[in-house]
Amino acid sequence: MKYFLLVFSFPALFGHQCGKNKTRIPVCIQQRIDSIKAEPKWNPPAEVNEYVYKGKRVFLFTSNCCDQYIMLYDGTCNYICAPSGGFTGKGDGKCTDFYENAKHVKLIWKDER
Repeated sequence: MKYFLLVFSFPALFGHQCGKNKTRIPVCIQQRIDSIKAEPKWNPPAEVNEYVYKGKRVFLFTSNCCDQYIMLYDGTCNYICAPSGGFTGKGDGKCTDFYENAKHVKLIWKDER
């Protein structure tokens, strides 16, 4: 009986730990997402993606229309650069190596309204 109890308790213990390893979205990034949600839906729909760039966790926000910058922020919402977008489509020129060197981690949010 003790053996069965022990065998069935292991998955529950380890399964509980797995959920704790999720990385949290920084508060200021969530606030930016919430402010986008308060606006009419963008066309194309807004997206926020997490990347690792130059060893740091960063967040890329799409724009709400044509000829606008795609904005990159760090975890405290400091503006880093615009790797693309704008009139030329090449961003602001401050991080021309972003798409070659950044590692995509995951999609944080997409407006599915």
